[in-house]
Amino acid sequence: MGFYRGNGASVARIIPYAALHYMTYEQYRRWIIHTFPNFGRGPVLDLVAGSFAGGTAVLFTYPLDLVRTKLAYQVVDSSKLNVQGLASTEYKGIYDCFSKTLKESGPRGLYRGVAPSLYGIFPYAGLKFYFYEEMKRHVPEEHKNNILVKLVCGSVAGLLGQTFTYPLDVVRRQMQVQRLATSNPAELKGTMETLIMIAQKQGWKQLFSGLSINYLKVVPSVAIGFTIYDLMKSCLRVPSRDVIEVMTDKRNSQPSLHS
Repeated sequence: MGFYRGNGASVARIIPYAALHYMTYEQYRRWIIHTFPNFGRGPVLDLVAGSFAGGTAVLFTYPLDLVRTKLAYQVVDSSKLNVQGLASTEYKGIYDCFSKTLKESGPRGLYRGVAPSLYGIFPYAGLKFYFYEEMKRHVPEEHKNNILVKLVCGSVAGLLGQTFTYPLDVVRRQMQVQRLATSNPAELKGTMETLIMIAQKQGWKQLFSGLSINYLKVVPSVAIGFTIYDLMKSCLRVPSRDVIEVMTDKRNSQPSLHS
C-alpha cells in the first residue's frame, strides 16, 4: 500500500486538472483564431494554446498537487526512518493535510512551489500538444482513427515534453517538501535559488534524477490521456475541429446584411 500513498489526492487533482486542461486548450485555441485571424493554424497555435491551458489548469489545481506530494513524501515514524532529518509530521488524509498546511503557512503555503510549476507547465503542456498535433498531421488519413497510432503519437509527445522540462519538475518537488526538513528550512527560497543550489551541491545530473522511471509514468499517461480524449469526442459526436473552423471562417467571410 506504500506505493499508493497519496493516491487519493492524486486522483482528486487529476480529474479537475485534466478537464480544465483539455477544455481550456480548445477554448484558447478558438479564441486565438477568432482574435488573431492571421496567426495561422499550424503547430505554433497548438503550442501557444497548450501552454496557456496548462498554466490555467495548474493555477486552479495546484493546492491538490501540493497535498499529493506531501502525502507521498511524509515520514510516518522518524525513529524508524532516518531520511536526512525529515520531520515526523503525519497527515491522516487530504483534509488533514490541507488544514495543517493552512495553519502552519497560511493560504500562501498551499501555493508553495507554484512558480517552478508554472515555469515548467508552460513549455511542457505547449510542447506536448505541439508534438501530438504535429505528429497526427503526418499520419495518413486512413490511419488517423487507429488507436495504436494515437497511442504512439501521445507517447512521443509525452517523452519529448517531459525530457525538455524535467529539471523544473525536480525544483518544484524540492520546494514543496522543503518545509518537512528540520535543518535550515529557509535554505531554499525561490525557483532560481533552488535550481542553482541543486546544481552546485548535487551536480547538474541531479536535475535529471529519476527521469528514466518518470518516463514509465508520464509516457503512458500522456498517450492514454490524448487517446481517450480523442475517443470521447468521437463517442460524444463532437464535430471535428477542422469542420468547426471551416464553418466559422465561412460565417466570418459572409458580408453583413447591413453593409
